[in-house]
Amino acid sequence: MEYIRCTAVRRALPLAALLPAAALMAAGPCLASENGGGATPSGGTSTGAKPTVVLVHGYWADASGWDRIVQSLQAQGYPVVATANPLRSLSGDADYLAAQLATIKGPIVLVGHSYGGAVITNAAAGNPNVESLVYIAGFAPDKGETAFQLAAKYPGSRVTDDPRAPVPTALNPVPLGGDPTNVDLYLKPDKFGDVFLSDRLDANRTQVLAATQRPATAASGNEPTQSVAWKTIPSWFLVATDDRTIGTDNLRFMAKRAKATTVEVDAPHAVMETNPDDVTKLILRAAGDSRPSLAKTGTSGRIAFLGGAAALSVAAGAAIVIRARRT
Repeated sequence: MEYIRCTAVRRALPLAALLPAAALMAAGPCLASENGGGATPSGGTSTGAKPTVVLVHGYWADASGWDRIVQSLQAQGYPVVATANPLRSLSGDADYLAAQLATIKGPIVLVGHSYGGAVITNAAAGNPNVESLVYIAGFAPDKGETAFQLAAKYPGSRVTDDPRAPVPTALNPVPLGGDPTNVDLYLKPDKFGDVFLSDRLDANRTQVLAATQRPATAASGNEPTQSVAWKTIPSWFLVATDDRTIGTDNLRFMAKRAKATTVEVDAPHAVMETNPDDVTKLILRAAGDSRPSLAKTGTSGRIAFLGGAAALSVAAGAAIVIRARRT
């Protein structure tokens, strides 16, 4: 009988250990996938591949404005596309970008500056590869809103000092023919440093940027948004606290409404020129956190269930050991 008792104990102990271990193994994958604890490498996807970062410029700039950000991201192994935004019409610009995004395989972090924010808001809708939206002092319109409407919501923009003027006073219109409203809009060279850069750059660099600016049509700023990607895709927002183009309070309003992860930087509207490191850091955050953790808002029901199952298994194992010892 003694031998039988010993055998019973020896058989019960592995079983007692096996039950809670099995339950914890079942819970393990769920814990890893829901709290980000090992399921997705930092700055990458579940397969380890880094997302492609697509950068979209806005008014009075071009893709070269992203140069230092591109260099920093490429140095860390990210594939980068700094696209040429046509600046012709919101729907046309969004369609152009959407077509380009469709050619990119794998996850995408989509970044928009200024009017480029309105473009990414429309272009990303319905594209499952776009995992993060990043607004760099950019427009994040809701359906039916225009860029020009949002820039006038709260004071702060210096694009015009006379709201009744047919053309904003800081802009030079260039007629394109036909309808008198069909014009290209340039920032006046003597206003460029104040409105776009908040007088943060030296005169030589300011003059170069003013001379090489890309114009935008008036139609693009007056066209209502049709699709709103920030309602379904996680967003990050850099608010420039000395933005004299869109206006800082307007940026704050859009960031709050989108429930974006937001940072504020003491910078002008053209923050890529003055604070490229801050821009890069936010993009990297979006690339690394492209799948927000459910665990941040509490324990999921499945985790709680499996945790309870593990506890019950421990108790059951202990009961088996006690019963065996009493036999």
